[in-house]
Amino acid sequence: MSNEAPNQARVIPLRPQSARPGSVRPLSDRPATAPPGNPAPRETRETRQTREPLWRDLVGDVLRRERLSQERTLKDVADAARISMPYLSEVERGRKEASSEVLAAAAHALGLGLGDLLSLAQGELTRHSAHSRRAVPGSPYNGMCLAA
Repeated sequence: MSNEAPNQARVIPLRPQSARPGSVRPLSDRPATAPPGNPAPRETRETRQTREPLWRDLVGDVLRRERLSQERTLKDVADAARISMPYLSEVERGRKEASSEVLAAAAHALGLGLGDLLSLAQGELTRHSAHSRRAVPGSPYNGMCLAA
């Protein structure tokens, strides 16, 4: 006979005793969040217009404008481009950075070439850049030049 204790399982708690399911954690243990009355600051139209747009926003705007000018549905264009409707929607809203293959497929579904799509997006960027340069406060000309 040995003097050793019989084989018994040793229980190691994974959670502290106060963190049982259904119990309330103290405030100091909870993750920091914004107070209920103060939601996270949202982007306003003014802040969106003053910063340089993202390429995906410009391309998405062009795709949506072209689709709507042809009076076509999102489903119709997505089916013709062989991409999912939710993905095309996210591309149009500037939420996804689409690959060149996806952009080419969407452009072809709208009767455009990839070069046409990118050229239209580049035109939007040029217009936006010119507009934002004119709107810069403190600029010496502010978009107005006089010639003699």
